[in-house]
Amino acid sequence: MKKNIVITGGAGFIGSHVVRLFVNKYPEYNIINLDKLTYAGNLANLKDIEDKPNYKFVKMDICDFDAFYQLMQDEKVDGIIHLAAESHVDRSIKDPFTFAKTNVMGTLSLLQAAKLYWESLPEKYEGKRFYHISTDEVYGALAMNKPEGITPPFSTTASSAKHHLAYGDDFFYETTKYNPHSPYSASKASSDHFVRAYHDTYGMPTIVTNCSNNYGPYQFPEKLIPLFINNIRNRKPLPVYGKGENVRDWLFVEDHARAIDVIFHEGKIAETYNIGGFNEWKNIDIIKVVINTVDRLLGRKEGEDLDLITYVTDRLGHDARYAIDSTKLQKELGWEPSLQFEEGIEKTVRWYLDNQEWMDNVTSGDYEKYYENMYKGR
Repeated sequence: MKKNIVITGGAGFIGSHVVRLFVNKYPEYNIINLDKLTYAGNLANLKDIEDKPNYKFVKMDICDFDAFYQLMQDEKVDGIIHLAAESHVDRSIKDPFTFAKTNVMGTLSLLQAAKLYWESLPEKYEGKRFYHISTDEVYGALAMNKPEGITPPFSTTASSAKHHLAYGDDFFYETTKYNPHSPYSASKASSDHFVRAYHDTYGMPTIVTNCSNNYGPYQFPEKLIPLFINNIRNRKPLPVYGKGENVRDWLFVEDHARAIDVIFHEGKIAETYNIGGFNEWKNIDIIKVVINTVDRLLGRKEGEDLDLITYVTDRLGHDARYAIDSTKLQKELGWEPSLQFEEGIEKTVRWYLDNQEWMDNVTSGDYEKYYENMYKGR
């Protein structure tokens, strides 16, 4: 069936992978990539599909209600996959207003424009869908009480009968109470509530997913893995918060895009799905894996650059542990991660080392200055 799909934030890290997947997999769809092109939006991420007949880019701020409402009418939009967001916790601590504006008011702008347009149609909400992508950070933090007799890395697949007891025996479930601890996660939690409220109040066909940390190609190098790959290559310090003991669940970005695809098409309206990699790592352990992988691929002695690790004052409100339970998504829709972490990190490091021109283009002077100021005096 012919569909007109808007993907917001489609020039960003996760968004570009989703746009590419949809453009290539569904030639019968018209895919409209809507992005403001802030520092983390980069059309170079989509050079390989920019001339496809079913792809269109629109530069727009999601907070511009009038412009988006007009786009809904002009493009006869059937579905929205909403990824556009301010997403870096450090930036949210320094500038919470921008996060509230983009993540909360921007989402509300999209919801209201979609509501008004779809309710004006004879079929109203039939065949329509508003899919909102969120984060596991809205749930707050999990306790770390590592059971005895288990050694890292804690990597399993979704097909396992149950999770390995990694750094604790609890996980984030779709029913976990929200408890955000940073301006970023608070803004995402608020946007999630608005999406669900539009279903409960107006009957809008909405879906929300909460995902764990993503890694892979095209990620802006303010995030841990691409930042450290670049710093190792150039033998710059690797700033590690606190003792590096914080635990995160990691998911390869292409597996997230696959999950978004199946949920958009087969997920149940008004449901929440958690998307995770079943793959917990302490920050310091993942950093050591990245160092060893970069050193090996650059022909250096493995572990040669471990002395680049520099411990800095911990981030304000730094959550101890995140861990997603994706059992619902696995059982209901048949999705599971395709890559083990060791395979995914090898693929990721190779991509960044082979695409230094891309890295050079996105690491501007403003970006370098931002990090210099962040770690000054620490």
